[in-house]
Amino acid sequence: MLKEFKEFAMRGNVIDMAVGIVIGAAFGTIVKSLVSDIIMPPIGLLLGKVDFANLFAVLKQGETIAGPYASLADAQAAGAVTINYGVFINTLISFIVIAFAIFMVIRNMNKLKKKEEAPPAEPTTKDCPYCLTSIPIKATRCPHCTSKLVAE
Repeated sequence: MLKEFKEFAMRGNVIDMAVGIVIGAAFGTIVKSLVSDIIMPPIGLLLGKVDFANLFAVLKQGETIAGPYASLADAQAAGAVTINYGVFINTLISFIVIAFAIFMVIRNMNKLKKKEEAPPAEPTTKDCPYCLTSIPIKATRCPHCTSKLVAE
């Protein structure tokens, strides 16, 4: 059983998948930082100095401190039940950026694959319409049945 597991784990596609997951997780962290630290602050500034990470709705006041709360952290510290729609907006934008980046990578990989594939070669033979044997494409008479071929 150990030998079978070793063969399974050392197959190329399993190792490739593991590397892809690690790189994908790192890429996700980078995109999350890009969205929350680079993209969202200018958008929040344009919308009237809104910090999207602190957009929330209070469903139930906290047990220790009653609202209103200045930030999401204050509401959570007070034990309030909140809907964190600002965090959701950040996560949604992160997903869109990641999906677009993956789309672009796959699109470029598909273009490279198409370039690597050679175009199909021109046919060098055709079938005789009378005896259905394979003959050279430039033949004007079938060598097997001696029928005269019509030029196509």
